[in-house]
Amino acid sequence: MRLVWFRNDLRLSDNPALRHGCASDEPVAALFIISPTQWRQHKMAPIRQRFILAQVDALGRELAALGIQLHLLRVETFAKVPAALADLCRELGVSQLYANQAIELDEQRRDHAVTAALAEQEVSCHWLNGCCVLPPGRVLTGGREMFKVFTPFSRAWLKALDEDGFVIHRAPAPQGEPLPWQPLAERAFVDEGFGELTPDPRWPVGEAEALRRLHAFLEQGVLDYGETRDFPALAGTSILSPYLATGIVSPRQCVAALQQRLGGRPQSKAQPGFVWLNELIWREFYRHLLVLIPTLSMNRPFKPETAALPWSWDPDAFTAWCEGRTGYPIVDAAMRCLNATGWMHNRLRMIVASFLTKDLHIHWRLGEDYFMSRLIDGDLAANNGGWQWAAGTGADAAPYFRVFNPTTQGQRFDPQGEFIRTWVSELADLPATHVHQPHDWLRLKGRQDYPAPMVDHAVARVRAIEMFRDLEKQ
Repeated sequence: MRLVWFRNDLRLSDNPALRHGCASDEPVAALFIISPTQWRQHKMAPIRQRFILAQVDALGRELAALGIQLHLLRVETFAKVPAALADLCRELGVSQLYANQAIELDEQRRDHAVTAALAEQEVSCHWLNGCCVLPPGRVLTGGREMFKVFTPFSRAWLKALDEDGFVIHRAPAPQGEPLPWQPLAERAFVDEGFGELTPDPRWPVGEAEALRRLHAFLEQGVLDYGETRDFPALAGTSILSPYLATGIVSPRQCVAALQQRLGGRPQSKAQPGFVWLNELIWREFYRHLLVLIPTLSMNRPFKPETAALPWSWDPDAFTAWCEGRTGYPIVDAAMRCLNATGWMHNRLRMIVASFLTKDLHIHWRLGEDYFMSRLIDGDLAANNGGWQWAAGTGADAAPYFRVFNPTTQGQRFDPQGEFIRTWVSELADLPATHVHQPHDWLRLKGRQDYPAPMVDHAVARVRAIEMFRDLEKQ
């Protein structure tokens, strides 16, 4: 018996572990492990937990139709997984385990422990690359080190992809007669602690939905992506991040679909489609960093010297930021959108992260954790990479003097205030000419229903730059 262990790769197509697991005449079974306590320790958002479980349900039905039974284990913490998995392998008579490589440190430690535990009963473990287009460690400098700046990584990644190429593998053929599938909602041991398992209707699960979104974006939006992606009131992005984070669609499938749409792979900013491809390369960059620099999984900065920065931990200021009560309309709209929907536009993620770290001078770790606790697409590599980029502690060529002005960012990327008025009800009736700086208008109307700015941005910006300059002098 061969066992395929699904993790953040909840799909049938282009799944190396499933493909190799089904590559012989041996019978095949599948596994998904639910670890609620560990998920909570990792700050996984409830909306993301429900999204994952809904996709597991869909995957279980699809596997059953292929004659593959998906076993579910509820194991509260990673530390208990090796013993539980060894028991299941013994029960099923498993000789080979197949899984796609985990990139996070705790998950890698769990997998090392699983390898050791299963070796004792002569079960071979096979760990494959299912999370990246190119495996971590493939794109290195001439000195065989990980790139510390994105642009040269991007160039090297494109060169390596030209050299290596890649293949998209179809879903496996049926492995036997169709099997019955009991929905997760009918399983008490799954439902306990999660509440209602019904996913958010804004985020339908399933590979078909992920591929529909991918192809719709490539047909309708990819050529304009460079011009529309920064405007949150427009439907200018692919909205694929939850599906990529959960592995419902693979990054290879995205690159392959882009190539098919354009008749080739773009190689520079001057070519159509390259801006979106470059976003996929950013995703690869952060994932490679997480594997090759394990301390990034341990709440440590990419640049070790920045650990000495005098960050604030002010709980009241942090709560105001979380709740969208900063007095800066674009920041407040973004945070309220996040809290209500579990998702945030990427331009807004940069704006609110800059505001927390460079205007309020609050430690990026608090923002990183808060995002993970709310985002349906919460992904450690991308989230950590984005927060450290914004805070000036991460992999970037010139980070510390980049301080976004929240007012001008709003004026530039939400010029008519459509996004702001959608999410900040106090400003819904303001004209576009006042929505980004509403306080004088509100004062004239005798209204006090929207908070005053928490800080003076100009003053806060100077202080943020001084923090980093003082660090350089030490």
